[in-house]
Amino acid sequence: MADSPQHSFEVRGHGPPSVVRCDRGFSAQKAVSVLLGGIERRAFPGASFAAFKDDRVVMQAALGTFTYSADAPAIELATVFDLASVTKVVATTAMAMLLYDRAVMVLEHRLVDVVPEFAGKDERRRQVTIEMLFSHSSGLPAYVPLFKQTQNRDELLNLAAQAPLQTDPGTHAEYSDIGFILLGELLNRIAGSSPDRFCATQIFAPLRMSSARFCPPAELRGSIPPTLDDKTFRHRIIQGEVHDENASLMGGVAGHAGLFSATDDLMKFAACMLGHGPQLFRPETIELFTRRRSTPPGTSRALGWDTPSAPSQSGKYFSPRSFGHLGYTGTSLWIDGERRIAIALLTNRTWPDNQSQIIRQIRPMFHDAVMEALTRR
Repeated sequence: MADSPQHSFEVRGHGPPSVVRCDRGFSAQKAVSVLLGGIERRAFPGASFAAFKDDRVVMQAALGTFTYSADAPAIELATVFDLASVTKVVATTAMAMLLYDRAVMVLEHRLVDVVPEFAGKDERRRQVTIEMLFSHSSGLPAYVPLFKQTQNRDELLNLAAQAPLQTDPGTHAEYSDIGFILLGELLNRIAGSSPDRFCATQIFAPLRMSSARFCPPAELRGSIPPTLDDKTFRHRIIQGEVHDENASLMGGVAGHAGLFSATDDLMKFAACMLGHGPQLFRPETIELFTRRRSTPPGTSRALGWDTPSAPSQSGKYFSPRSFGHLGYTGTSLWIDGERRIAIALLTNRTWPDNQSQIIRQIRPMFHDAVMEALTRR
């Protein structure tokens, strides 16, 4: 990515100063104001964001603190967050794209051919393809709290493989964590390598993504904002370990959640998807995986990725050639292939108890503010 002169400044108000960096000619003032307003409303205690345009990162900011405590550490530009379901695209889908390019994964192949335990008395299960899992049209349920039924990773995978279909395969789009849990295991078997090891060596290292990882080591956990004061399952503050309970029971490595990263590394990944820097995927593969599917009718899904559909959490300015994903902890990555723009927003909106939904109001306003700043020139 190209370098460009930047100016850096602090925004002072309540709490610690916010750090903002912008290329000259761009203004982050409105976007920062939106997020500071979110912090004031307790949508999240802290946030970090970055924006990429054309061939470089042109805007970054770190706002707020780890928690709402007066003595909480300040968010920094390099702060790492739990990405939650953004894992589905930056790790799981990226892994699948590489395996697809290497002709060792075929989208039309059936899940039962790789994960035979998925087969059952319901003959419809044999119709479920890898492609259906990535497009969230397999018929599997959106979410099942499998962690309540077992304390064993292998048993959890077996329970996921036995989850009953809610609809006929290929007829309805229903976002499914269960489908991505099974995709993580499927890719593990195809590659002969777990997603964390595969991504570390085949994706993160080539792109020089130094903060992106599953299962941060103990010495780094204190530098990661906590996501939950868990009083029902793990009975401790969740900090530097995956928020999602099903992923936690799987050891922190799963197809649907578990990846941690700072915004800088998400910008490196986005640059790759936009054709800048080291190239991991064929352009045709990027187009295939990020293009909105034509079936089932009414779907907004691509393969792994989502696309904007009004009203969208990406706001109103992303073009039809855009793709992105949200994460439950308050994270998102959106990439506009037409305008050559990417925006990553990381928060811990789930602190302390998962209850705040204010981010749903803040996030589209934030994206609109950034897009206006990037396209006004």
